[in-house]
Amino acid sequence: MSVSAMFVALQGALTADQDIREEIRKVVQALEQTAREMLTLLQGVHQGAGFQDIPKKCQKAREHFGTVRTQMESLKTKFPADQYYRFHEHWRFVLQRLVFLAAFVVYLETETLVTREAVAEILGIEADRERGFHLDIEDYLSGVLTLASELARLAVNSVTAGDYSRPLRISTFINELDSGFRLLNLKNDSLRKRYDGLKYDVKKIEEVVYDLSIRGLNKEATGGAGGEK
Repeated sequence: MSVSAMFVALQGALTADQDIREEIRKVVQALEQTAREMLTLLQGVHQGAGFQDIPKKCQKAREHFGTVRTQMESLKTKFPADQYYRFHEHWRFVLQRLVFLAAFVVYLETETLVTREAVAEILGIEADRERGFHLDIEDYLSGVLTLASELARLAVNSVTAGDYSRPLRISTFINELDSGFRLLNLKNDSLRKRYDGLKYDVKKIEEVVYDLSIRGLNKEATGGAGGEK
């Protein structure tokens, strides 16, 4: 084969790779738009009457996840099944955002931490990497850390809305989350930096709980803990 023919063949391979990436980008853009719509919807829980609308907002968010599953099915067809990590960078960010949104919805519904397997099911993908397009563990953990920041914000806004028991429950949850992360030996630099931010979320929530304590509102919150979540 001549040098010219070799480079023609190389150009063909480059073009094919670029075509795959362009098709992936189109689907990822659609996923990003769906994620933005869901985020806008769920941000409403931070506003005055938002706490009363939590069940309704979660139900609407669940409907958006139906769209996400359809888009994920499309994404799976855009690249060879055995080349997940070759193209992973294209959807990594939006997948982490979707993990956060799923975790936030489940927390608002049940005040528990969603499992990686449950998130994978919500998104219409696999938890096991051997079964194809899957939810990488580090992507799951990144989404969970975003949830922690969101709950720190929710704790502050709960007090503003007169819900004094929610910050106490959030504090318990975040402390359990922090204890869980302490069990991990994180090698990923980006994930480790994200985890470093968790201690600030813990501190922020502790300050909220302390403020409730010195104002005597924690007793009121404890007394009314059997009310609505």
